[in-house]
Amino acid sequence: MARILGVEIPNEKKVMAGLTYIYGIGQNLSKEIIRNSGINPDKRIRELTEEELGKIAGIIQQTYKVEGDLRREIAKNISRLKEINCYRGSRHKKSLPVRGQRTRTNSRTRKGPRKTVGVVRDKTKRKETGKETK
Repeated sequence: MARILGVEIPNEKKVMAGLTYIYGIGQNLSKEIIRNSGINPDKRIRELTEEELGKIAGIIQQTYKVEGDLRREIAKNISRLKEINCYRGSRHKKSLPVRGQRTRTNSRTRKGPRKTVGVVRDKTKRKETGKETK
């Protein structure tokens, strides 16, 4: 496995697909990096020389914000929104969708699994939960 900027990239992947394993690099950016480095896009990661890997890493470090720096910047932006108490920041605080999606149904990814709230009707279960009323 090749290592670029601290990320393990599988050897059997083509260069374009392999670069997308780096956080912050998608397909379009991957194509651009390959074009700028002058590497054949049909090559596999295992076929790259140390020089070519170094060239790719150099281009990424010089021109793009990826991995830790990008994660830090995104976290900083979200914390700023929370501090100024704007609408988006309050949605982040409450773990609700930020971009206007409905929440009455759906949004299970942000809200987590359903928490059923209701009356316990079975007397034996009522004793177990401590909701015994007389």
